[in-house]
Amino acid sequence: MNEIKIAVLGSEGVGKSALIVRFLTKRFIGEYASSSECIYRKRLSVDGKQINLQLYDPCSQACEGKSTVNEQIHWADGFIVVYDISDRSSFLTAKAIVHLIRELHLRTAKRNVDSLIFLVGNKQDLCHVREVRREEGQCLAAESRCQFYELSAAEHHQEVALIFFKMVQNASLGSKAKERRRRPSGSKSMAKLINNVFGKRRKSV
Repeated sequence: MNEIKIAVLGSEGVGKSALIVRFLTKRFIGEYASSSECIYRKRLSVDGKQINLQLYDPCSQACEGKSTVNEQIHWADGFIVVYDISDRSSFLTAKAIVHLIRELHLRTAKRNVDSLIFLVGNKQDLCHVREVRREEGQCLAAESRCQFYELSAAEHHQEVALIFFKMVQNASLGSKAKERRRRPSGSKSMAKLINNVFGKRRKSV
């Protein structure tokens, strides 16, 4: 059974947990702080095959034993890097994370990651106190060769789901490409995700 690992990274308070929970349950959680790292798991059916999806949510509070960003990057198959459009410092952190992902992947000669990094500007509902213009996010995404989205986890369930769907599809395609290199017989083309009944299982907090 294929396994896809996605890391959701960004500063504290940008809405990483809110995006994940919105995707898995369609519900929105407001302020959320965790002192432990969490991995949410869900089994999906893609092209008639079962995929075990793991979503990594780093702890939002300083805590001992917290894995480094480098470890998180090496663990994941795909990355959703989140910032808060009303917090410029979170945008600068997101920029640093995107650059680090590209640097580490190039250094270790991993596969091309252009389609496996999504830059997400969250909290679009706070546009009246915006500190990061949409064009700045688009520019960073273009410079870093990654995909860009701006939305509100509080208001846009369908847009949130679409981001995770696309990331799973891209990571699955990347995994299948690796299989084709190992096995000349190859594999069938990617179909749309056909199971969107979500749940969650997380480590104890």
